[in-house]
Amino acid sequence: MGDEKGMKRMLLECSFSDKLCIVQHQQYEIIIVPALLVGVFLITVGVILWLFLRGKRSQQQSPGLQGNAPVPPSRSLNQEAGEHGRSVFVPLKETTVESLLKTSTHALAKLQVPREQLSEVLEQIYNGSCGAIYRSKMHTGDPAKSKSVVLKTLKESAGLHEIQDFLGRIQFYQYLGKHQNLVQLEGCCTEGLPLYMVLEDMAQGDLLSFLWTCRRDVMTMDGLLYDLSEVQIYHIGKQVLLALEFLQDKHLFHGDVAARNILIQCDLTAKLCGLGLAYEVHTHGAISSTRTIPLKWLAPERLLQRPAGIRGDIWSFGILLYEMVTLGAPPYPEVPPVSILQHLQRRKIMKRPSSCTHTMYGLMKSCWRWSEDSRPSLRELCSRLETAAQTADDKAVLQVPELVVPELYAAVAGISVDSLSYSHSFL
Repeated sequence: MGDEKGMKRMLLECSFSDKLCIVQHQQYEIIIVPALLVGVFLITVGVILWLFLRGKRSQQQSPGLQGNAPVPPSRSLNQEAGEHGRSVFVPLKETTVESLLKTSTHALAKLQVPREQLSEVLEQIYNGSCGAIYRSKMHTGDPAKSKSVVLKTLKESAGLHEIQDFLGRIQFYQYLGKHQNLVQLEGCCTEGLPLYMVLEDMAQGDLLSFLWTCRRDVMTMDGLLYDLSEVQIYHIGKQVLLALEFLQDKHLFHGDVAARNILIQCDLTAKLCGLGLAYEVHTHGAISSTRTIPLKWLAPERLLQRPAGIRGDIWSFGILLYEMVTLGAPPYPEVPPVSILQHLQRRKIMKRPSSCTHTMYGLMKSCWRWSEDSRPSLRELCSRLETAAQTADDKAVLQVPELVVPELYAAVAGISVDSLSYSHSFL
């Protein structure tokens, strides 16, 4: 009724023959309706654009699609490594291989091993893209003191930059010095081609392969016991922590703590290897953008492409404890590698394995705290391991009946099968 009265008042103000009044009233409908449609359209476009940008941002934060993630730059450790440690990168001023080797001879003089001390009989144990790796004997004049060594070689067709990097890695070992829980550099042969890096031989291989062998019905093999107890897990874990503390004292971090990067001796002495990330941080102040790490071992901040640091190694150490107590099971077996970040963002962690005590699981959970600052320090973690070992069971042997299928393991773990075929992962 109100609308009809308004219309009557409007029409009374003009004559019936005057159509201007009626036309003017209809113009309001002609203007308002299209304006509303345009407004709805703009709002819709804005929402679509916002969703698109948010999706792009999420993709940038999400890890790679193949179970590996590029490594972000390190935290302040980059700068600290440069301030507290000298550069080990061989300056590339020469234009020939001969002049480059001559320049580096003085810096590596104390490490040179006469080639005649190395046996001519070489057992190839791996053939990589950069060069082959051999097992050999190093003689010292006394046959009783000859020892088995590993020769990491550089292909003779390598260019100047590859030779420079190879020499830099040798100097990095020299800078680190010796530690009982790091693979030791015995020397080098760099006065001419082929170039050799001489490393101590860890004939028993990597920890992951050892854990898989523990699943079999084998008591001993080559003098190494394959019955693993909870106390021995703490023993191996403590040695890894000591190696990480050594790196931390030099303002470095490892970046890929995992069973595949730990070598084992007959007496269960553990030695951390795979120091490529530490070398890149110390030498270049950053990590190569092409280097990738399996996602399931990375801390959340690493998955989110934030700067890496020692607290990320502590998260990975918790994964290592899980690997040991399950005798080499892949972490997060029910989660696809590409979904691991979303899984962790929902604050989900791995459940306690049936073979894991509540004490050990408590150590794992402390390593897997979302906030980096709330995770224990290396020293605190080492102290807690020592305390736990005092009351741990040294009699019960860990048992997992299923044998491992490498192809299936690689798919679940998000790593390549080729990386499992070689059990000596050196720098």
